[in-house]
Amino acid sequence: MKSDKRKICYHSVFFVILHPDMEAISMPLWAWILFYVLVLIMLLIDLKSFGKKGQHEVSVSEALKMTAVWIGVSLVFCLGIFLWYPVDSHEKAMEFLAGYIIEKSLSMDNLFVFLMLFSFFGVKPKYQHEVLFWGIFGALVLRSIFIFAGAAMVQRFEWILGIFGIFLIYTGIKMFSHKDNENVDPSKNIFVKLFKRFFPVTDQMHDDKFFVRSQDTGGRWLATPLFITLLVIETTDVAFAVDSIPAVFSVSRDPFIVLTSNIFAILGLRALYFALAAVAKYFTYLKYGLGIILSFVGIKMLLAMNEYVNDFGKLLGIDINMPHIEVPTLWSLVIIFGVLLLSMGLSVIISRRKA
Repeated sequence: MKSDKRKICYHSVFFVILHPDMEAISMPLWAWILFYVLVLIMLLIDLKSFGKKGQHEVSVSEALKMTAVWIGVSLVFCLGIFLWYPVDSHEKAMEFLAGYIIEKSLSMDNLFVFLMLFSFFGVKPKYQHEVLFWGIFGALVLRSIFIFAGAAMVQRFEWILGIFGIFLIYTGIKMFSHKDNENVDPSKNIFVKLFKRFFPVTDQMHDDKFFVRSQDTGGRWLATPLFITLLVIETTDVAFAVDSIPAVFSVSRDPFIVLTSNIFAILGLRALYFALAAVAKYFTYLKYGLGIILSFVGIKMLLAMNEYVNDFGKLLGIDINMPHIEVPTLWSLVIIFGVLLLSMGLSVIISRRKA
């Protein structure tokens, strides 16, 4: 009996810490299951239709078409939220769109890092889409965990949004001094170092294979540079998620909206990568726009946390008396989209003038 009680106690503690308040989740369980089933189906369709494995180099035109398809699917989903979401459907649709644009814009910076990684490892274009597919699949799993954990933390410790806000402002400011070739040396990746300690790695590429058997080592399995590339991409995405997920929480605290907008944004990354790879030189100033976006959403978070800021000031003996300012979702959407377009437009104009 004591053992059973302990199990019940541990399970209860685990549920309370990691599971967000069910009252805050407006969608039933079947909707979550259906969403993940649809995501898996779309991924499989994408894998089958977007180039044959190891035999096809994705063209820019093909990448642009698939990017348009993924954006179209995301907009259809947003329309579904607008028409059928059980509570505040119009507001939730705008929250989804704002979260989608935030994640999509931040993901574009990720893709330029992936471009450098593929160049570093010498991965041929016809094998890149295979790495990106499994990279995105892994990102879906990891980000789902992060979002559920983040939703649980925000639900129980609302003041943590203030910490998110400060962190996003710091990251946004740091983007202005960020160098394009910074933090892309795989030899410094701690996960790669740990992996190589426990698993042998070959220096030679073996087409689209992640692992190969080596006759020289008695048939022992070896990881290829293609798998190391995938490992670096996965761990790099985790680092990027630390910025992007708190940013989406700035426009919505609904776990379903945060999760779906985040996942739909990264689902089309594989196609978007090949579209951007051809024109990467024209987006050298995009990072400044992303820095402004991160700073804006960080400030937006802090403005809505006036009670905690004022209480913190009282602890320090300072009368801050900060008013509560809630930036409407529509305004956030316009500002984020406008900054993104402006930074991309200026990048193209200035790059062409320098050419």
